[in-house]
Amino acid sequence: MSTPAIVLHDSVNDPHAELWFAEPAGFTALPLDGLLPELGSPAAEKLRTAVAPFLDAAPNEMVRQQFIAHFASGQQLLGALREVGTVHCSIGLHRDDVGEANTSAGQPLLSLFTISWRDTAVAPRGVTAARAVMHAEGHSHIEYLELPCGPATFSETVRTASADSGLPQHPLLQIHAHLPHPDCKRLVVLTLSTTAVARREQYRAVLQQIAETVSFDNLLEAGVDTAEAR
Repeated sequence: MSTPAIVLHDSVNDPHAELWFAEPAGFTALPLDGLLPELGSPAAEKLRTAVAPFLDAAPNEMVRQQFIAHFASGQQLLGALREVGTVHCSIGLHRDDVGEANTSAGQPLLSLFTISWRDTAVAPRGVTAARAVMHAEGHSHIEYLELPCGPATFSETVRTASADSGLPQHPLLQIHAHLPHPDCKRLVVLTLSTTAVARREQYRAVLQQIAETVSFDNLLEAGVDTAEAR
């Protein structure tokens, strides 16, 4: 899995953003506000209009109901992410091109990238970065780095859903970057999740590449137009 080029997003021009960053190519952002509209709102009507062609194309009522159930399940997941402070979510799709010829067969690799805010006790940024993983259960491969935006800690976990959860029993690799905000009252957590555990080194590189682009400064005022804003 080679590291792809950076793609810019129109939200770089958002004057109210608190965070600017860039994603590698291969990631598709999910519009959280559009997928989780308030009932009766204009956004809800837009969502119904967007989904209608898929429902109309269904060959029978059973397929229609299956689509509705899967869509509702996806909304439930996104809603749970937003409740814990997630402000950005992207699905990554890349070709597995690591290894010798004919060993990976170019299989598609799926991942999920999220950005979440967390409130913290007031402390120097380096202390906050260390605290983020100091007592975190199950975290390994912990690293402390100085990034252009300030101090950060990286860590990773491997989790498997419980047998009674109804979820697939595949190990899920989650790589985290904890970046304290300059106000020293909160931090942003970048998380890259995938079941391709064997490609952990490549995904570490991808997350670090994203983290290195993060800025807490207003890039419009700085005259820079090279990142996505959240």
